[in-house]
Amino acid sequence: MIARKKEFGIGAGMLAAFFVVLFIMFTPVFSGQNALDYLDSLYNSISKGSAYYIPKVQSEIEPFNGRQIDLAFDAMDSQQAEQLTTQLMTAGTLVNQNDKALKISGDFGGILKALLADADAMYQNDGEALVKRYGFDARAATYNWWYAANQMDKALKAQKMFKEAKVLELAKTKAVETAYNYYGVQAEKISGRIGVVIFSLVFYVVYTLWYGFAILFLFEGWGMNLEH
Repeated sequence: MIARKKEFGIGAGMLAAFFVVLFIMFTPVFSGQNALDYLDSLYNSISKGSAYYIPKVQSEIEPFNGRQIDLAFDAMDSQQAEQLTTQLMTAGTLVNQNDKALKISGDFGGILKALLADADAMYQNDGEALVKRYGFDARAATYNWWYAANQMDKALKAQKMFKEAKVLELAKTKAVETAYNYYGVQAEKISGRIGVVIFSLVFYVVYTLWYGFAILFLFEGWGMNLEH
């Protein structure tokens, strides 16, 4: 039974309007996307614009140019081992492959440079550069670098080469991972989309409060009062 028709009517109207807006948000009226996909793409683009650490990492690896390393590790399978052999040999590294087992010998700085060059190309959405360089999928090549970095990290630490392991971890997290995750995303600066960002944040707060007050008015219309 409705105790207060006015409050109930306000709540019902607000709730109906809430669901109308919700329906619109889930229709592809925002450049062919719904609101959630549009904002997800927008914030991915903005975050990519502020996550370009590769130049800084390139300066960090300079002291390791000419540093000789000899490591052994296993790839996931023979196919990945063959791909990693191609990538490492392109970087000037000697590679001995036996099925999925790899033994490598070469300039640590040269390996890091090759890894960063590929990561930079991927960050710029130029996967074709890796395809031309290696002859297989660019994302697979980037994942191979990530996997190899993990395995090399273990091998370096086993040889107590902790400085080398540290800079390799930096290159992996700040370059390879970001390049892989942001591949295909167009970078944007927040200053260029500040109006949309502010509107989306304000709308989120207002829309949440809108729903809360709609429920509040409905309950008051039914005669249910909230007291401190």
